[in-house]
Amino acid sequence: MDSPTPEDPHGADRAGEDVLRDFEVAEVGDVTGRTLLHLPCGTGLGTLSWARRGAAHVVGLDPSEQAVETARALAADLGLTQDRAAFVAADVYDAAEAVPDRAYDVVHTGGGALRRLPDVERWAETAAALVAPGGFLYLVEPHPLADALDDETGSRIVHDYFVREHFVRDPWTDTGPDADPDPDPDSGGERAHPVGEVVTALARAGLRIDFLHEHDVSPVPRYAVLQRHEDGCYRFPADRPRVPLTYSVKASRPA
Repeated sequence: MDSPTPEDPHGADRAGEDVLRDFEVAEVGDVTGRTLLHLPCGTGLGTLSWARRGAAHVVGLDPSEQAVETARALAADLGLTQDRAAFVAADVYDAAEAVPDRAYDVVHTGGGALRRLPDVERWAETAAALVAPGGFLYLVEPHPLADALDDETGSRIVHDYFVREHFVRDPWTDTGPDADPDPDPDSGGERAHPVGEVVTALARAGLRIDFLHEHDVSPVPRYAVLQRHEDGCYRFPADRPRVPLTYSVKASRPA
């Protein structure tokens, strides 16, 4: 999968490609005929990728007006009308009142989205309420263990995993196709949440945890030693011990 170039940030989509990684497609499964909410959606590249994979109706929500305008323009360029792809500008915590439908077959979030949300329990309650009976939430986030490691080699623990201070910058959310084009300089940075905190919040919100998977790949070279592979993801060299760089969770609501 080729990443969009800085000169043409939507080039991959306009060429008919998508920005979803192989493991995401495999874990979510066939979305043909299903409704999907992307919460938040950034500039909409991931949202539109699901639409092109057969989702009957996708909705993207993002707090950035500029990001939503970009997503709407891209959807129009691809010939997707609002009944196929709609985008809403609103705070994530206000999603239930802002999105056009009461519930969705798939609620998707990730790419560092949780790092900008200080209250994980409130996020979990909001997202869970939007999962239709028989549907599920799918989350992909940078693994918080990676934040405890040194930036150069990723081989030394230099930060306390359990102390969640604000970070100035995160490579998942400040770069790449879904980066916020208009970040809030007064937001106080980002915060990595321990995996246990996220999974527990989803369970308390009434969802059943179907799986928690850890992956040795990153969509960006967050350490200088990472090597890019043919699938577009970055991994440690073969002679290096591996640590999880990404994790994914699927949590469902019984029918």
